[in-house]
Amino acid sequence: MLRAIRGHYKNGKVEFYEKPQLEEGEIIVTFLNSEESGSVDLRARGITVKDAAELKNRLKTFEEDWNAEGMDLYDKA
Repeated sequence: MLRAIRGHYKNGKVEFYEKPQLEEGEIIVTFLNSEESGSVDLRARGITVKDAAELKNRLKTFEEDWNAEGMDLYDKA
């Protein structure tokens, strides 16, 4: 089974935004163009990986509303 976990690469190191739920295994690393992926440089904004993971967990309850039909109109504002 494949599982995608976002992370950040800098100075030869990969840091995951959440801890993988396995002890060991093979991985494939795919580099995303930040403009295409819509990602934000959190470090440049003073947000650590831990802070981002905690924020993601707190906001998870809103995910269904954000992804509801018609909500994409707010993305264009």
